[in-house]
Formats: sequence, C-alpha cells, structure tokens
Amino acid sequence: MRAAPRTIIIVAAVLVSLGVVATAVLVFLAPRVPGMPGAAPVAEEPAPTWAPPATPPVAATTPGVGIAGLVDADWLASTSAATGIPERALAAYAGASLAKAASMPECGLAWNTLAGIGATESDHGRHGGSAVEPDGTVAPPIYGVPLAGGDGVEHIPDSDGGTLDGDTEFDRAVGPFQLIPQTWRNWHTDASGDGVEDPHNIDDAAMATANYLCRVSIHIDTEAGWIAAVSGFNSPQSYRDTVARYAVRYATSVVE
Repeated sequence: MRAAPRTIIIVAAVLVSLGVVATAVLVFLAPRVPGMPGAAPVAEEPAPTWAPPATPPVAATTPGVGIAGLVDADWLASTSAATGIPERALAAYAGASLAKAASMPECGLAWNTLAGIGATESDHGRHGGSAVEPDGTVAPPIYGVPLAGGDGVEHIPDSDGGTLDGDTEFDRAVGPFQLIPQTWRNWHTDASGDGVEDPHNIDDAAMATANYLCRVSIHIDTEAGWIAAVSGFNSPQSYRDTVARYAVRYATSVVE
C-alpha cells in the first residue's frame, strides 16, 4: 500500500506516541449482518483468489488521538456510506493501514483487507448484538467458543487463567478480531491512545492484526503476499475466500 510522503510524515509522528505492535487468530464467527450495501457475498459466487489493495485512505490534516485519529473525517463518512462499514470500525481499519504504511511500507497492507477480516470475524464488532463504542471498545465483549477440540475446533487449554476470555478451562478467541489469549500476550498493543492494551478495543485489535499480518508476509499488495498473510492468520480456504469476497466488494464499492 502506497502513501504520499506528507501522509507518512504525519502518521509517523503519531506512531511514536502509540508504541505500536501485533497478534493472530484461529477461529472465526460468522457475520450477523453483511457489512456492505446490497447482497452479501455468497458461497455460490466464485471466490476471488485474493483482494487487491483499495485506494489508500486520506490522512487527517491534523491527527487526533490513536490510529482512528489518523484518518480524514470526510473520507470516513463517504467510504462508510459507500461500503456500509460503520465509521468507527472503518476508522480502525484505515488508521491501522496508514500506520503500517508509515512504519513498514513494504508490507502493502490495505484497509479493505483488514475490513474483510473484521467482517468475517465479528461483523465489525456487531456480532450477537454487540456494538463499537465511540472510544473503540466493543460492548458487550465478543467471545468465541471454548477451544476444547473436536468438530474442527482447535484444542487449546486455558493459558490466561480466564483473565481475557473468562474461561479457566479452555482458551477462547476474544474481541472484534477474535484473537486468542496466547497471541494477544505476544502482540498486545495500545493503538487507541487510551493507555490500555485491550483486545476488545477495535483500534488495539486492528493494529495488532495488522502487525501480525505484516510479520507473516510482506508485499500483501501482491497476490502471493496476500494469500500468505491471510492464510497465516487463519488457514482454512473457506476463511480466505470469505475475507477476499468482502475485501473486494469493499474496494469496488468506493467511488473514485
């Protein structure tokens, strides 16, 4: 993903105050409602092999707090209307992509890929009636199924004493990006600028996911790089197909 030099300078200045880092995921929740206008992507449609990067977001002239404050308000409003992605979630995706463009431009991670993952994992933080609050916190918190093994579910005994997921027997994926406690412990970050590292905060979760994807693969703006990154985040072909469908639809929904 490319960014103008002015944008990189602005974003880089903000990143110094964020101390940005990343994470991973194993299972995902089906979206409750499609996060885009028109019909939802369906399995009968041939899946794109990957999702080319959308046009980069417009950076705010005067950045606000956290990664959400990196994004121009007018761009957010128009892109949200075109794609159906809630503005607060879109701010996290776009802000994370701007942050990575500044700190690791060779990664090439676009906002529409993060949005595709966010749609697939939790319907942009709306799964089960949850919502993203103005500060980025998803409430009520979203928890995945116990990772107790069987029926395609990973077997992961409790690793956090239930601190993150409320389960002292097995781990569960948590938050809008469905991150497991072990990976959050490795890649925790405060990207919202509130001084708290929280996988239930969509800014923190989106930035952690962006960092993880760019650790797995660079050149995510190429087909091979995109496939490697998304497969490393969650390996099933069906998962990658769903993310690609959403990400392509989001990119093509934006009016140039």
